[in-house]
Amino acid sequence: MTTREPLRREVIIPMTKVNAELIINSAHIHISNVNKCLKNSKSDTFADFNANGITITTNKPASNLNLSTIEKYLKNVENVNPDSIESPHLPKFKSYMKIIGLPYSSESGVLTPDVIEGVLKESHLFKDTVLASKPCVIKALPKSDKAVVCVDIWDSQSGSCVKNIINCRFNVGRFIVTVRRTNMNPGIPQCKNCWKWGHLTLSCCSHISRCTKCYGAHNTEHHREKVWCCIDNKKANQTATKEGKPCPHVFKCINCKGNHQTDSYSCPYWHNLFNRDWHSRKQQELFRK
Repeated sequence: MTTREPLRREVIIPMTKVNAELIINSAHIHISNVNKCLKNSKSDTFADFNANGITITTNKPASNLNLSTIEKYLKNVENVNPDSIESPHLPKFKSYMKIIGLPYSSESGVLTPDVIEGVLKESHLFKDTVLASKPCVIKALPKSDKAVVCVDIWDSQSGSCVKNIINCRFNVGRFIVTVRRTNMNPGIPQCKNCWKWGHLTLSCCSHISRCTKCYGAHNTEHHREKVWCCIDNKKANQTATKEGKPCPHVFKCINCKGNHQTDSYSCPYWHNLFNRDWHSRKQQELFRK
């Protein structure tokens, strides 16, 4: 399965926030100039800025020449740092597949997403692919000793990458594994607002965004500014945590109570992403308390 959104009639230009603000403030001028540049390059493509940052919407999928023309113009905008503007590109789409034939556990322990990532990097089939998310390892059946590995990759809208991989086999040690097509596996959702499991962010009843590090009433990016052990405290003879340095305190997961961030892949809730029975049992345990 390959996702069909966002539209291919969009051109995404990654850049710093400062550059984006400079361009958006005079968006009407720049889009007019971009269209002039496209017209001068004998292109029948015309563009308009999207409200969501620097995304240009075109009347049809942009060609490589169109992308080059847009990049050249934006890098020459006054006061813009050209080095921080990356090459424009069309939206990327997700393709979904599963790998079957691997044991769920071995002498070295249970199969992990990190091990799978290493296997994919060494395989010639996945040489030109980019993972869209961390692989997910689940049991084929509750009492099975075999694993099913769900892999999501970035692809074109036509799914050209996945077409070259589906139904192919390759060796992983002494095992021969097969790649199959699969539907999107959403699993159990984790809310990105309150970070609890079992509901989508859009349906969250909490009016406060929570921090994944300390579960405080603030966004994770504001953690250093809000938490007492990361800010200056003269009474406790404490200085603020420097930018780039790890936080000095232990994190606490609100779900499993473990010493990690609430969105950590090491959380048992994440390991049981597709196990609805496990999540149901955990939910019942919470109600009993």
